[in-house]
Amino acid sequence: MRIRFWGVRGSLPAPLLPEQVKSKISAILERLTPMDIESPASRERFLAGLPPWLFGTIGGNTPCVSVHCEDLQEWIVLDAGSGIRELGRAAARECPSPRGYHLFFSHFHWDHVQGFPFFDPAYNPAARIDFYSPNPGLESFLSGQMRSPYFPITSEFVVAEKCFHQVKDSVTLKGVTITYRKMNHPGDSYAYCFNDGKHRFIYATDTELSASDFIQTEENSSFFRYADLIILDSQYTLEEAIEKYNWGHSAFSLAVDFAANWGIKQLILFHHDPTYDDRKLLNILQSARWYAERMGISGIEISLAMEGMELEL
Repeated sequence: MRIRFWGVRGSLPAPLLPEQVKSKISAILERLTPMDIESPASRERFLAGLPPWLFGTIGGNTPCVSVHCEDLQEWIVLDAGSGIRELGRAAARECPSPRGYHLFFSHFHWDHVQGFPFFDPAYNPAARIDFYSPNPGLESFLSGQMRSPYFPITSEFVVAEKCFHQVKDSVTLKGVTITYRKMNHPGDSYAYCFNDGKHRFIYATDTELSASDFIQTEENSSFFRYADLIILDSQYTLEEAIEKYNWGHSAFSLAVDFAANWGIKQLILFHHDPTYDDRKLLNILQSARWYAERMGISGIEISLAMEGMELEL
């Protein structure tokens, strides 16, 4: 399985502001010396030595993740935040002839559906989109945001072939089995587990982890234990999570504890707070790794979800 991130922010899009761009440029210029621009090789060394918060950005689009499976020549897409717009454009460049899309929704808060009206394949009559959710209101929720006064184009203009599926147990797509589990979030949110027989990958955005998620029940164990990778809501610091109790999101330290509790090999911190800039997010990553070390937690690779990042299982 190949996993790619198209949107990693929570709550609402958070594009780089002009002053943030200027601040990055200013900080880079302060580090620059005449020796750094003597040759193309010296310029490359200089750029390679810049801290990640200066050279690049985490990204400002809301949640959208794609999963490519070897035997399935169609797109599996998780959520339709603003990042799905870029996914649609990239799909057209990669393969001009229309392909199928399997779109799974964790839930229907705006940051997870707001990109769908801008998803180009939806307006191509030769494309096919299969929609999945355990929630029976799937079709009405999507069409509801595409009506006056919220949007000028109604769902009638979505001319791609559409099929809506209420997930009641599991879904199998060319040897990949997808199961789900309800998580703790206002209005409910669903985590999905993908199993291709070789690896298990879990997408668990928008969840406020609680003591019950750590209990070694059969249901918890069968879903979480020994997964190869989990993309997990880690929107807050611990102080913010306490302050925002019952808002439906988790602290990065709890995400580390959770991955350790279930023997998960790789943890991707996800659903970043829109008020955090690149520097703070990378500091959170460093803090998460430091926390794991101080708590004696080993065997977990901890990374930060960034737009454009790809992972291979």
